[in-house]
Amino acid sequence: MGDLWHYVEKEEWDNHTSPMKFILLGMGNVSSLKTLFFLFLLVIYLVTMVGNILIVVLVVADQHLHTPMYFFLGNLSSLETCYSSTILPRLLASFLTGDRTISVHGCMAQLHFFCSFVVSECYLLAMMSYDRYLAICQPLLYASLMTWKVSLWLAAASWLVGFLISTVVTSFLSQLKFCGPKAIDHFFCDFTPLLELACNDTRVVTTVGFIVSFLDIVFPFLFTLASYVCIIAAILRISSSMGRQKAFSTCSSHLTVVTVFYGTLIIVYLIPRTAPLRQLNRVFSFFYTVLTPLVNPLIYSLRNREVREALGKAFRKSLACTRTHSSYALLCK
Repeated sequence: MGDLWHYVEKEEWDNHTSPMKFILLGMGNVSSLKTLFFLFLLVIYLVTMVGNILIVVLVVADQHLHTPMYFFLGNLSSLETCYSSTILPRLLASFLTGDRTISVHGCMAQLHFFCSFVVSECYLLAMMSYDRYLAICQPLLYASLMTWKVSLWLAAASWLVGFLISTVVTSFLSQLKFCGPKAIDHFFCDFTPLLELACNDTRVVTTVGFIVSFLDIVFPFLFTLASYVCIIAAILRISSSMGRQKAFSTCSSHLTVVTVFYGTLIIVYLIPRTAPLRQLNRVFSFFYTVLTPLVNPLIYSLRNREVREALGKAFRKSLACTRTHSSYALLCK
């Protein structure tokens, strides 16, 4: 790590040139554990992809899951699959080849897609909380208010808002000149580490970043929080303990996901990026970018009875098909 920093310090750029490539410093000095980290990240990526794709397949294939709640869950799993794929394959390749460089255009593309998917997830989680609010607080009006058309519009709006906000941020950031040391003190191209490398005036971009942070993190979080305040108040008004337990079970998985996602996200962007805290910042960034997509399918499959039943049904059906094919193969012999 010291050699890398020595190399970076030598690579100075004047005010009229920009680096063609950046160096992602990654998780720090883990050269002695490179193989172990590679295997660890590979397992996480494979489990994340299989788990989230499996939920999407279950939501599409099982008629019992053709409801707005599971439609949103399928969209959430799709988002988790997409934004894991913007970070982990590049990180795995750097461990495998030792090449930590990334082109400026590649860096901007990674930032654009990552921001787009994260913003979309913030809004999608807010839409899911609104769906649970209607189901618990307005049960008689739920079917008329949360129609398939409304569900499609809300999901599409979440994806679209993420894309538009990310495009604005990336377009402003790409106008900056990066003429200092070309090392990004992170394991992926994020907004703040990139901003630290700019050598011209960043006040406009910082202001845009602040506005965008309010729109894509604070506003959806406050909306989600307000929804759950109403939901919990409505659950507490239910007289029977069985009714309270049933009502809470319908939103407990989503509440767990929201807590984990927003908890780590807010910590990452509230912790000052001072030298002693940068490693802690990377750890929390690793949690919400890599581990959250991994645990979401586990949370929904382990805590949700209908998902468990759909998974068991799919497993039994595939097992029956395997036995049928095996029997047919034996008969053919």
